[in-house]
Amino acid sequence: MECPACGSDCVQLAPEILRDLPTHFLPCEKCTMRALDKRAPLPSREYALPCSCGKRFIDEVFAQMYVIMLEEGDLTASDPLLAVGSPLIHPGMAMDRPPFLPQKSLLLLSGKAQEKAAQRIVAEVPEIRGVVRTAGFIPGLVSLNPGENPRVYTLLAGCDVRADIYPLATGPLVVYKQQALIHVEFPRAGYPKLRSIAAHVGTSPVPFFVDACSGPGTLGLAAACLGVPHVVMNDAWYASAFWSAFNLKVNRIYFDVEKVRIYKQPEEMAGHPVAREPVKIAETVGRQIIEVYQGDFRMLDRVIPRDAHPVAALDVFDKNNQKGISALLHDWKERMGGDAFVP
Repeated sequence: MECPACGSDCVQLAPEILRDLPTHFLPCEKCTMRALDKRAPLPSREYALPCSCGKRFIDEVFAQMYVIMLEEGDLTASDPLLAVGSPLIHPGMAMDRPPFLPQKSLLLLSGKAQEKAAQRIVAEVPEIRGVVRTAGFIPGLVSLNPGENPRVYTLLAGCDVRADIYPLATGPLVVYKQQALIHVEFPRAGYPKLRSIAAHVGTSPVPFFVDACSGPGTLGLAAACLGVPHVVMNDAWYASAFWSAFNLKVNRIYFDVEKVRIYKQPEEMAGHPVAREPVKIAETVGRQIIEVYQGDFRMLDRVIPRDAHPVAALDVFDKNNQKGISALLHDWKERMGGDAFVP
């Protein structure tokens, strides 16, 4: 598949990315492992090269990036190894041990790296997909205030598209996202949000489910995988709405559909980064109806019939604001009927 962000072949359909998943981050019998102290400087400007199998222990990958950033002046010799940045593996999943990384399997989020070092890292470190400069905020839409645009990180080099894997009874769900534009939500052990979705969908699936603040679509896609006949995913932020649509296509094998139609591309949607009136971004053709909208979830009553009585997940950002969440749930039920919950 062509990547919507960089135009290369760095994205795959679910069956393709899942094919070698059980051994993707495991070493071969020849791989070596050197555990480094992340809170101390690199002991020397040395690092191991990838094994003949093409994989390398993650600490050695960080050692090479540390050396590059030292040489370019982005780090000093007294900086600890963790100053390089934060790793996001591709594909991401809950893990019980540090990974041995194959090519193009790591995205670096760094507050220290500058463009020259980032370009070298992508060119010289085979495990790296891209380097993203972070700042003191969370990317994406974190406010419900009308007219407030999200802030985003900066892609310095490579591609920032990566996937997370979420286990379901129907098979692993693959969720891509453009990490400079969407906040990090790495899969947690036990996958509590997916358990919440499964509990509300039920074994005899509810007829209508709404993922009102969909992000890249994880919860809505999970509901569709669990057999809900009609699913609506929605997000006001264009990047989230688009990747919800794209992930619908990536995971098409799980749905009772003939095709997926995507009506908007990110270049066009970026001209209207935050939408209020819901605009249809994608939909399926087939027995199972799955729709994706970009818009304010509080205006979804304009596209969802009142008699649909949907079960809705409101995965809002600020879950500590209990008073605000209670008001949102009450308002949703007044407008839409049905049931609503915060996963």
